[in-house]
Amino acid sequence: DFFEVTFPATAPMFSKIRWGTVMKTISLADWRRRVAELYTDIRRAEDPETAWTLWRDTRNALFCEHEQSPISKDRRAEYGAIPLFDYDPEMRFEVDLEVPESDAVLAGEIGNDGHISLRPAARTRGLASKLGAELTVYWIEGYGGGTFLPFTDATSGSETYGGGRYLLDSIKSADLGQTPDGRLILDFNFAYHPSCYHSPDWVCPLAPPENRLPEAVRAGERMG
Repeated sequence: DFFEVTFPATAPMFSKIRWGTVMKTISLADWRRRVAELYTDIRRAEDPETAWTLWRDTRNALFCEHEQSPISKDRRAEYGAIPLFDYDPEMRFEVDLEVPESDAVLAGEIGNDGHISLRPAARTRGLASKLGAELTVYWIEGYGGGTFLPFTDATSGSETYGGGRYLLDSIKSADLGQTPDGRLILDFNFAYHPSCYHSPDWVCPLAPPENRLPEAVRAGERMG
């Protein structure tokens, strides 16, 4: 799990820079592996609140200790914990999916990660009675693809980040799974801020206007 590399005094500076890039890549792979394992454990948990507690504690450790944390190194030692609303069982939904209202692809630039295209894949059915509207689930175009569900709500800009929060991003393993009969699990207790909220070093896709919920979702990550 640990190794140490020592450069000879004559090693050219570019070698050190290249090695730094290698280590950063290894660190990022480790971050993604740990997040993937976390969501696997979440889907296997005995009950939703136990899963949420695991999510909370694991993410706190990653944010405070991991090299790839979106929290800057000079803030990690004193960061403490990610601010969260209390767990609310009423914020967990099992929804059906319908054909989306629009097939217009959303596209934009996301910094060093290049270009992103989001294709509407489905529209939820089962949120409106509680949250006032349904949401569009997007498919991230490109190699492998992945489901993506960003949203804003009545807390956005006051209690939570104005640009919205994410609930699903299967490219990064944020996937709560499905019920045995095929309904999509949307538990807003697992909603989280994109990395750009925590650091200006990141550029993230924000929630589109059509994915705004008129009701307040006081569950998941909040502003400190």
